[in-house]
Amino acid sequence: MKKIIGLVGTNSDQSTNRTLLQFIAKHFGEQAEIEVLEIKELPMFDKPEKMEVPEIVQAMAAKIDEADGVIISTPEYDHAVTASLMNALSWLSYGIYPFVDKPVMITGASYGTLGSSRAQAHLRQILDAPELKARIMPSSEFLLGHSLQAFDSEGRLKDEESIKQLEGLFADFMTFVEIMKQLNHAHAENLKAAENFSWENNER
Repeated sequence: MKKIIGLVGTNSDQSTNRTLLQFIAKHFGEQAEIEVLEIKELPMFDKPEKMEVPEIVQAMAAKIDEADGVIISTPEYDHAVTASLMNALSWLSYGIYPFVDKPVMITGASYGTLGSSRAQAHLRQILDAPELKARIMPSSEFLLGHSLQAFDSEGRLKDEESIKQLEGLFADFMTFVEIMKQLNHAHAENLKAAENFSWENNER
């Protein structure tokens, strides 16, 4: 059975993005082992001079590295991902590179109509950065709008059409994960490129 990490893209205690990932973990529990991870306990990234990565970050990176894929669910703040998610990704690309060539599926929930569409586009840009270089599932968006009303008291999505869409996307993601396993011939070089990349050395 495939191992998938669900990354909650916010430090909010009441986020519907957490609820969405918990629903995904339960709904697809027979197809994959999905562990939902929180980022709210990570310290503020401050680029320590000695490349010292906190143990909590190292533990998260190890789980991502061991997983077959990652699902990130992000809210949208000011047309972008949250500061806490950017903080987490900064840590997870600082001397450790668990996202290099890692299959990633992006989802998002928001209180409004658009379902974090701009934040999802923003996250795709971030994950394509030289130090991250994740493999993001193309042509896929799960945009859950009006998310405060989207779940019942047990955390299940109410709308059957949304469930069907999510089921199709998850099935595609499982296929995407398998395909990406076959496209691993350059992984060692991609990892080396991430390790050796420096914005300071590339600035002119």
